[in-house]
Amino acid sequence: MPEFQAPDGARLHFADDGAGLPVLALSGLTRNGSDFDYVAPHLADSVRLIRLDCRGRGKSEWTGPETYTVAVESGDAIALLDHLGLDRVAVIGTSRGGLIAMVLASVAKERLLGACLVDIGPEISASGLEAIRNYVGKNPTQETYAEAAEMRAELMKGFEHVPESRWEEEVRKHYLDSPCGLKINYDPALRDAFLSAASAPTQDLWPMFDALKGLPLALVRGANSDILAPETAQEMCRQRPDMIFADVPDRGHVPFLDEPEALAAIRKWIGRLA
Repeated sequence: MPEFQAPDGARLHFADDGAGLPVLALSGLTRNGSDFDYVAPHLADSVRLIRLDCRGRGKSEWTGPETYTVAVESGDAIALLDHLGLDRVAVIGTSRGGLIAMVLASVAKERLLGACLVDIGPEISASGLEAIRNYVGKNPTQETYAEAAEMRAELMKGFEHVPESRWEEEVRKHYLDSPCGLKINYDPALRDAFLSAASAPTQDLWPMFDALKGLPLALVRGANSDILAPETAQEMCRQRPDMIFADVPDRGHVPFLDEPEALAAIRKWIGRLA
């Protein structure tokens, strides 16, 4: 179980698999490195995939809501690169992980080879943020994995034609079984951090997107996403006509990344990096 110390001493877990082009995989707000389990086998022949459990998530140390910020987590990502002795990496960032990728382009562009943003952009839809507010930091009400998988299939907005086995995998990745029922596998205080960030003045994130200029860039969007509006994706494509873009059908926030459309975009992006 590899881990390293963040600048403030926090113990953070990561996985480091494969050989070749180094790609740092950063997951969403409440998620962890297991988010990339579905895409990892498709990249094994060409990529060294480094998956970070951000602080407070997965197997990493819980450090309190004041530390669960994009700025702190961006610093953690740079610290991991230093720990591994990597001068530059490509970043594939899902949701919050994509925001971190844009921050890195703004403050440490020399460390980046390129970026693949997954269902995230410089504008975030209010309806999607409200959906996150409704669940972040809360344990599921279901008592078993089977019940949770059935409920997840009903609640995941925008997802169609997903086999039951995938929802069973998902709940086992993101819930822990305990004598008191299922528990989330991240610090519940992440809710406090989210609410604090949501109440802060809205930032203009377009300059951070512009900071990606000159880097190979891809965007993988769920066609039914409630986080990344189609108009925002269209503007991103207009500003970066060279950006590889995939709109994955029957998927909301976020695609699993093993869909044919997602894989084609990611492989094309890796080809440009190589």
